[in-house]
Amino acid sequence: MSGALAVFGRELRAYFFSPLAWVIATFFLLVQGYYFALIVAFLANPMMPAGQPLELFFGQTIFTWLVLIFAGTFLTMRLISEELRSGTIETLMTSPVSETMVVLGKYAAALVFYLFLWAPTLVYVAILRAFIPVDPGPIAASYLGIAGIGALFLAIGTFASATSKNQIVAAVISFFLLLVFFSLGLVGNLARGETARRIFDHVDLWEHMDGFARGIVDTRRLVYYATTVGFFLFLATRALRARKWR
Repeated sequence: MSGALAVFGRELRAYFFSPLAWVIATFFLLVQGYYFALIVAFLANPMMPAGQPLELFFGQTIFTWLVLIFAGTFLTMRLISEELRSGTIETLMTSPVSETMVVLGKYAAALVFYLFLWAPTLVYVAILRAFIPVDPGPIAASYLGIAGIGALFLAIGTFASATSKNQIVAAVISFFLLLVFFSLGLVGNLARGETARRIFDHVDLWEHMDGFARGIVDTRRLVYYATTVGFFLFLATRALRARKWR
């Protein structure tokens, strides 16, 4: 575990001292702020139907999903691929650190930075509380959903980063896989048979986020995120181990 903590600390420092990471953070927050302002302006129009701004903010439009896919792709594309390209992975792997510890340490750093990106959006909650009643339950559930789905996307991105020395290739693989996972729920609408539809409904991330935004926390969804994260981190470990012997 000490090996994973060492990798985690090294990678987290790299995030906070990397210009690219702060470019990503700036873009992330500008998009989120603009999106939130649009939602408030939309609901403030008396001609528009009444609604809850935070329900729209968390997953009921494509903007949230574009932000999540963007974060999952660009926060992870260099995690392992840069080590493979520069050759520093050989030095890292000759130290008393296993492939599993390397993957876990890097993934944990990406997850912490991802959560750090979302932390400033709590200001939006404070702004709304000054003008309208805000139910803390759906807000907490929404952030739980954002954390769970983000953890899933980052695990997929970590696996993609372990498959190539080229960051651009890793980003393309990650983006494609994330689109596939995001589209599973849409495919479910075309599925025939009750069993097939139930399966696709279980992995429908849009439906998941809609439930979280309304304050519904289904533990089956949390289990799905945890098992899928574990599966992709396992694949990342296997991919890194395979490259070790090349």
